[in-house]
Amino acid sequence: MSAVLQEVLTRARKLIGQWESEDCGVLAVKEFCRYAAALNDLDYIRTARAQEAAGEPVVAPALFLAGTLSWEDGPAENELRPDGLAARESPCTDGLPVRQVHGGQSVRPVRSPVSGMRVTAARSLVSADHRHGRSGEFVLLGVTTRFTSQDGAELMAVDETIVVLDGVPDAATDEPTGVTAA
Repeated sequence: MSAVLQEVLTRARKLIGQWESEDCGVLAVKEFCRYAAALNDLDYIRTARAQEAAGEPVVAPALFLAGTLSWEDGPAENELRPDGLAARESPCTDGLPVRQVHGGQSVRPVRSPVSGMRVTAARSLVSADHRHGRSGEFVLLGVTTRFTSQDGAELMAVDETIVVLDGVPDAATDEPTGVTAA
């Protein structure tokens, strides 16, 4: 295993099971509608605005919580990693020459969030495994995020897999993609 991937694995194993919580604030219809607009769901927007005008609670779009990458404004472009991820979205890799891709997501909705509800997101690294495939070696990081309401009720759980690849080319390749030089 490369020294870089060994370092990712070592860091990850120290963090497994440690939860970090983030207050997502109070959910607003405006946020729901922005999400729906990104999906071009005009029917949702019309219905949500009508419910809001009538003083009714508005239920968030089905994948709103899972589809929100961060509750912060986000980093400036020059603070993004070369693979386009923010440092906070890249567990165990700070300062390391790696590339990352998302390897899948499983979403378990429990209870629909509604406008006016305060939400907390708790995130933890739950697994770290070294693997070897056709394109070489990599580390799989398992990350779980649980969203809860102010009364502690679970709203949704999201399990993600992040694939971490060595970003440094080896002597037999011309790029860090694993493609053998001709």
